Amino acid sequence: MKKKERHTYRFNPHTLKYEKVFVSLRDRVRRISFSVLGGVVLGVALVFVGLRFVESPKERSLERQLASYKRQTRLLGDRVERAEKVLQNLEERDSALYRTIFDSDPVSSSRRHSGIGGVERYAEFDRMENGELLKNTTRMVDDLTKRIYVESQSLDELYSMALTKNERLAAMPAIMPVSKAKGKVVSGFGYRFHPILHYRRLHAGIDISAPKNTPIYATADGVVRVAGRNPQGYSGYGVVAVIDHGYGFQTLYAHMQTVQVRVGQKVVRGQQIGAVGSSGMSTGSHLHYEVVQNGKNVDPVYFFYNDLTPDEYEEVLEQARQENQSMS
Repeated sequence: MKKKERHTYRFNPHTLKYEKVFVSLRDRVRRISFSVLGGVVLGVALVFVGLRFVESPKERSLERQLASYKRQTRLLGDRVERAEKVLQNLEERDSALYRTIFDSDPVSSSRRHSGIGGVERYAEFDRMENGELLKNTTRMVDDLTKRIYVESQSLDELYSMALTKNERLAAMPAIMPVSKAKGKVVSGFGYRFHPILHYRRLHAGIDISAPKNTPIYATADGVVRVAGRNPQGYSGYGVVAVIDHGYGFQTLYAHMQTVQVRVGQKVVRGQQIGAVGSSGMSTGSHLHYEVVQNGKNVDPVYFFYNDLTPDEYEEVLEQARQENQSMS
C-alpha cells in the first residue's frame, strides 16, 4: 500500500482557497536545526537550574553536617567561656586570698596571658568558609590551656608554701623590736625631713624612741648577715645589724649602742641582739628599724600584729602616719 504524502497548506485570503505550501530542503534543514538547538539550550538551562537551585540528596546531607558542625562549634565556644569564668574566679582567689595568706607576690597578668605560637598560628583558618568562628574558638582554647598550665604551677607553689607554713610564719617579722612598754614610734615609713641633711628623703623604715641601752629583739628567726659599726654599704647607720629570715624577709636594726650578735649566728624571734643608742647620723636615742620583703623596703608597722592589741595597733598606725622629722 502506497504511503500517503503529508503536505502543508496555507489559506490565501485573496483567492479564498487553501494552497499547498512547498518547503525546500534548505528550509527543512534550518527548521530542524533550530529545533535541535532550542532543545539543547533548554536542556542546558534545565541542568543549570537543577544544579544551581535544586539540592541533591548528598548536598542536603552535607548541608546538615555543616550546620551540625557550626552548632557544635558554637556550643564548644560557650563551654570554653564558662570554663574561662571558672578559671578567672580561681585566679582571683589565688591572687587575693591564697597568696595573701602566705604573704607572697601574686602571679603577674603577663605571665598568665602570654601568647602561644607565632602570628601565622591561625592563618590556616583564613581560607575556610567559617574560618573566623574556628579561629576565635581555637584562640580561646589556646589561651585557656596556657592559663590552666600557669595556674597549675601556681597551685604547686602554694602547696609547697603550705608544707612550710610553720617555717614561713617563724620567718615573718611579726613583733616589735623594742618592748612596747619602753619604745614609741616617733617617725614612720615614707618621705620625711632628715634632721642632719636638712632635706626630705625616703625614710625606708620607722624610728622607735626608747631610753639608751633598752634591749633590741630579733623580730623573727633568722641568720645574722651584718653586725658591727659602720659596715661597708651602711654608711650613717652607726652600729647596725641585718638579719636574713629567709622566704624573702630581711630586717635591719640601726643606730644601736651595742650589738650582741655576730655574722653567721642563728637567732630566734624575741632573742636580744643589741641595745638602743644614738650611733651614726642620729639626733637622739632611738632604733631605726627596716623590713625588706623580696628586695623591697616595706612599712614595718604592718608586721606588728602579733605584739599589739587592736587598739594599740591603731595607735601605732596613727603615730607612724604623721609626717614629721625623722631622728636619723
